[in-house]
Amino acid sequence: MGALHAGHERLIRQARDECARVIVSIFVNPLQFDRADDLERYPRALDTDMAICEQLGIDLVFVPTLREMYPVQPACTVDPGPLARHLCGAHRPGHFSGMATVVLKLLNAVTADRAYFGEKDAQQLAIVRRMVADFNLPVTIVGVPTVREPDGLALSSRNMRLNVRERTLAPRLHRALLAADGLITTGEPDPGVVTRTAAAVIGDDELLRLEYLEIVDPEDLQPVDTIGGPVIVAGALWVGGTRLIDNCHSAPPASAR
Repeated sequence: MGALHAGHERLIRQARDECARVIVSIFVNPLQFDRADDLERYPRALDTDMAICEQLGIDLVFVPTLREMYPVQPACTVDPGPLARHLCGAHRPGHFSGMATVVLKLLNAVTADRAYFGEKDAQQLAIVRRMVADFNLPVTIVGVPTVREPDGLALSSRNMRLNVRERTLAPRLHRALLAADGLITTGEPDPGVVTRTAAAVIGDDELLRLEYLEIVDPEDLQPVDTIGGPVIVAGALWVGGTRLIDNCHSAPPASAR
């Protein structure tokens, strides 16, 4: 959705290394915003984005207008089903339907062979992969690892909204995920113990509000009762008026499986 940063650049560089031609689409999609103020405040920096794309040797930047993407209000949209019931889907009504709908439209418009998505939004990536499989779309979805600041904060276009104090607090979500990963990799089987311990790492501050911290199966994104295999630990943290998301993949030791 634009406001490109080093995380997006990693997507582009990997696509550039693996493909003969690369297209970058930039479109702030209103269907995936559950709050009008969030859509209004979403950062837009098209001139800078275009300069980055030129520097990285992009063949084409596809920047459709709202009218081009949605000549009329769509009557048919993608229902992501159970994959959207937990994590961000439980807190952002309609978000993943809007995301999947616009991704389907973009893939059909561009007819790409491969499409690159960041792993920072694990739920989005899982939904896109399932949509491609369910609809027999002739495209390979490639997940690209999250790019982080030195203090662990996952890069996001929303980070530019953080003031100085908020920026110092923002890495606490990543620290909580590291704490969860530490417990899981040493054999803690109880998701409740893991999430309570990890949430405590975030601590108390008037600027922080933990929206969720969940442990889910990496395939169907449903909460697990016992950690007996690979899982995703995912969280959303409000830092002031900015909502940040992050996740990590984790697994217990082989002896505990």
